[in-house]
Amino acid sequence: MSNELKGKVLSINISDKKGVVKTPIKEGLFVENFGLENDAHGGDWHRQVSLLGIESFEKMTKQGIDGLVPGIFAENITTEGITLYELPVGTKLAIGETIQEVTQIGKECHTGCEIAQKVGKCVMPKEGIFTKIIKGGIIKEGDNIEVI
Repeated sequence: MSNELKGKVLSINISDKKGVVKTPIKEGLFVENFGLENDAHGGDWHRQVSLLGIESFEKMTKQGIDGLVPGIFAENITTEGITLYELPVGTKLAIGETIQEVTQIGKECHTGCEIAQKVGKCVMPKEGIFTKIIKGGIIKEGDNIEVI
């Protein structure tokens, strides 16, 4: 299988409100049709889980932005090894025990976002993706991500 379609979970990140930096946790319970348990972005809608590749962090670091750590862009899952924003909407991903479907690539940033203020700009609008949970389960740091 080509490397493009396999990746790894570097971090799972959670927050109790929207628009703030998320805190890494070792593992998370992802609930079917909701998202990450106890996360502000969970709910019955199309953007239950947000994912962002570490490769996007590296691009910004090259532009001279320091202090980028998983969760700083408010992503639920920090990934490695897959160019997320090239996946078509409708793509299914097996991540840990879960199956997720890509529902949106990128987003409009809301104003007054803590991330943009801290970092100067955010890569989420172009390079982050959103999924909904089709099959729930536990995701842990180091779990594989596979396009199915």
